[in-house]
Amino acid sequence: MPETLRGDCANCFGLCCVALPFAKSADFAVNKSSGEPCRNLQGDFRCGIHTRLRPSGFSGCTVYDCFGAGQKVSQVTFHGVSWREAPETSRQMYEVFPVMRQLHELLRYLTEALARPAARPVHGELRHALARVERLTEGSADDLEKLDVAAVRGEVNPLLLRTSTLVRATAGGKARSRRGADLMGARLRGAKLRGADLRGALLIAADLTGADLSLADLIGADLRDAELSGADLTGALFLTQPQLNAARGDGTTRLPEGFERPTHWARP
Repeated sequence: MPETLRGDCANCFGLCCVALPFAKSADFAVNKSSGEPCRNLQGDFRCGIHTRLRPSGFSGCTVYDCFGAGQKVSQVTFHGVSWREAPETSRQMYEVFPVMRQLHELLRYLTEALARPAARPVHGELRHALARVERLTEGSADDLEKLDVAAVRGEVNPLLLRTSTLVRATAGGKARSRRGADLMGARLRGAKLRGADLRGALLIAADLTGADLSLADLIGADLRDAELSGADLTGALFLTQPQLNAARGDGTTRLPEGFERPTHWARP
C-alpha cells in the first residue's frame, strides 16, 4: 500500500487527537469533545503516551488509522499551517478531516482492488474511480466541507462489490454469504469461510480460532475482540490494519502480505 495511504503523524497536526470526540469507556480513559485537544497531545503534535496507550486506558487510539488523511489535510489542504498557528481555521480543519479520511479509505480500497489480478475486467473503471477520488482529495477546504461523501461512496461501492465477486470466485466451491450478519460472540472455531462474503458482518468477540478466512471479503466487518489465533487471513479482501488491531490473535495467525502483527497479540 502506498505510504500516502498510511498515517504519518510527523506531518500531521494531531488532527485525530483534536477533531474527533470520544467517551470514557473501556476504550478511552476520559471524555473528550470534538475540537478539544487530547490531554496527551504534546506541543509537537505527538502523543505523549504513544508507546503505552493500552495500559494507560487509551486502547481505542491503537485501533484508529486515518489512512493518510491527517497529513493530507495538514500539508496540502491547509498548506502546512496548523490550527495553533491560525486558530481561525480550526473549525473548518476539524470538519474537513473526517471527510478526507473517508476519501482516503476509498483510495485504499480502490488501490487494493487494482492490485487484484482477478479483478482485471473492472480495472479500467477502478482506475477512473481512483483518479476521480484523488482529485477530490486535492480540492479546497471549502469544496471538501461541502462534498457529499455518501454519494461518492455510492459511486465506488458497485466497483468494490464486483471486485469482491471476481476475487472470491477464485476460491473455488460455493462461497458463503454472511453479509451484514450478526455473529457477535459466535462460535466459529475452525470455520471454513474461504471466499466468504463477510462484508459488514458483526464479529465482535467471535471465536474464529483456526478459521479459514482466506479470500474472504472483510470490508467493514467489526472484528473487535474477535479471536483470530491460528486463523488464515491470507488474501483476505479489503481488510485494514485497524481491524486487525481491534482483534486478538497470536504468532500463528496468517496475515495478508503487507500487514503488521499487532504488538498486543499473544505469542504462540
